[in-house]
Amino acid sequence: MTETNNTKKQFIIFLLMAYGVTYLMGILIWYGTTVSADLSAFGNAQMFYPAAGVMLAYLLTKWEDGMLPRWFYLCFLLITLLMILISVLAIVRPGQNMVLNGVEISMWAILSQYAVIGGSILCWITLLIAGKKRRAVYGLGWKRLKMSLLCILLFFVLYFGRAAISCAVSGQMNLMYDVLKSPATWSYILFMPVNFLMVFAPFFGEEYGWRYYLQPILQKRFGIRAGILILGVSWGVWHIFLDFFYYTTPDMGFAMTMIQIITCVTLGVFFAWAYQKTDNIWVPVILHFMNNNLAPVMANNYSMDVLENQQVTWAMVPQTLLLNGVVFGFFLLSKEFRAKEDGDSK
Repeated sequence: MTETNNTKKQFIIFLLMAYGVTYLMGILIWYGTTVSADLSAFGNAQMFYPAAGVMLAYLLTKWEDGMLPRWFYLCFLLITLLMILISVLAIVRPGQNMVLNGVEISMWAILSQYAVIGGSILCWITLLIAGKKRRAVYGLGWKRLKMSLLCILLFFVLYFGRAAISCAVSGQMNLMYDVLKSPATWSYILFMPVNFLMVFAPFFGEEYGWRYYLQPILQKRFGIRAGILILGVSWGVWHIFLDFFYYTTPDMGFAMTMIQIITCVTLGVFFAWAYQKTDNIWVPVILHFMNNNLAPVMANNYSMDVLENQQVTWAMVPQTLLLNGVVFGFFLLSKEFRAKEDGDSK
């Protein structure tokens, strides 16, 4: 098989896993709403599919490559299958609840969290076993420590800066003050590095698929900036079933999808910029983790269902575009992308 045919086969396998499985499971998400099933496991499972697509593609086409981190890939794929199984069982057996710390919680949500934690630990072990050389060949190594830490710190500042601007514009700065002065906020933030080690797998699942694999393909085909924007749109649309049937109610699904696309495009710009600066896939993985896990802080709601049934309006669409565009989108004009474009044009 020629290298070109091999690359095409890999891309088809990736698409079937990252998008095909996502949309098939999306049908089950819709059905789950008709039987009042807990759908939280679906969101966690979906985050695994992009990286699973890359890994499956490489395992099927490059098995003989001695540098392939086979055990890490196989472990991640097995965890992905487990997440799919838990999601399906949540539909087949809805209403299975258990009491945890005096609160009634879906058994499937708990099992999903246990699978993420256990899977993350096993993935760390197999990733370490793979060795430094294999990790480097397949984009899994840690690079440029100082710049990586600076990008992570910058995102933290921008995230809270965006929240402060939003509160100021809406005349609710008291909410920002309440968050910043709360001991729960800072204890939660201080624990986040440990939390990341325990639950990194789903965030790696998206970023290894989007930033490491798909972004270079789109940039080669459409150009550096256009490739990032196209990836952002495709990443946003990828959430569509969750947007309609989990994050909000179907009547506001289109508005949620528009907000999702804007968020994915603008965050995708910053993630791509950070990846460009560091050549370190773990930076966008950490940024993605921070983006999702700082949401409970700003919402002042640390429950497991903080992302479910959000209140969305069409007025939030232009607000999201303006705010995210100013805070994150302008990085598309950075010299890193400009220099790359100029270099490619010569």
